Amino acid sequence: MGLFAALTDKSWATHGPLEELPSGEIQMASALRTGLRTFLGVATALFGLFISAYFVRSDYADWVPVEDPSVLWANTVVLILASVALQFSRNAATSGDRQRMQLGLLLGGLLTLAFLGGQYWAWEQLRATGAYAVSDAAYAFFFLLTGIHGLHLAGGLYVWLRVMGRLGARNAQEDVTQANKLRLSIELCSVYWHFLLLIWLVLFALLLNT
Repeated sequence: MGLFAALTDKSWATHGPLEELPSGEIQMASALRTGLRTFLGVATALFGLFISAYFVRSDYADWVPVEDPSVLWANTVVLILASVALQFSRNAATSGDRQRMQLGLLLGGLLTLAFLGGQYWAWEQLRATGAYAVSDAAYAFFFLLTGIHGLHLAGGLYVWLRVMGRLGARNAQEDVTQANKLRLSIELCSVYWHFLLLIWLVLFALLLNT
């Protein structure tokens, strides 16, 4: 499912492998999907405000564009692969393939950690140029935009760790309720990663062109 479809999905409707769940579990799944959509809406508004402020500030005469570190290109590829891995895990969860589910989740998390490490490396490269955020607005916005995006990914990794723990639990395969919760958790993780990938592509394009 694409990002747009995930955000516009009717929360009260049945959904994929969870469609035969008891009514209580359907309500829980609907509530979690609605909660995620609400959070993504708030995050979209937050990033929209920062991007608007970026455009306004860049019109000032003292604005000096940042020479973007080349590692950002590699970081972008890594985050795309992380999103693909989460989608792979989600597809495996739909078909009930536990090994592929675990492999996709593991790869997605490790690639996300690699992306965050790459972003820190980009920060260090900028610091090595001698420019500082306190004296250069363009650098300040670079650190702000990439930092806020990184914090959202770090929050996603916290949830990812919990899902990995649930996947490793012995009863996750034997208990139907736990298995359904696991599939739902992987679904929501994949949507969240796709969203943050989309946000990063927008931010990356912004940083490259200003």
